Amino acid sequence: MHYLVPAAIAFLLGLTANYILSILWVFDTGAYQSRWYEFTIFYVIGIICLGLNEGITLFFNEKVRFHSLVSKIVSTAVVYCWNFFVRKFILFS
Repeated sequence: MHYLVPAAIAFLLGLTANYILSILWVFDTGAYQSRWYEFTIFYVIGIICLGLNEGITLFFNEKVRFHSLVSKIVSTAVVYCWNFFVRKFILFS
């Protein structure tokens, strides 16, 4: 199996858990009244993050020739920061 497939599956499963934990423990209140609308925006942001994650990982694996674990660490760090701040300012401001 290509290494990006399980990464995408894990990312999408983690996205749902991330939403639940975000509304329970991290952010006080959402910016929108509808949880479904909020969840949809959360998921769209997550899909963008998935694209960034996959793209950065692929770039560092294929072009820079980093080990896949190093590529994933770099990708995770970049996407984590972007993800947190975008969600904080769009969804939970």
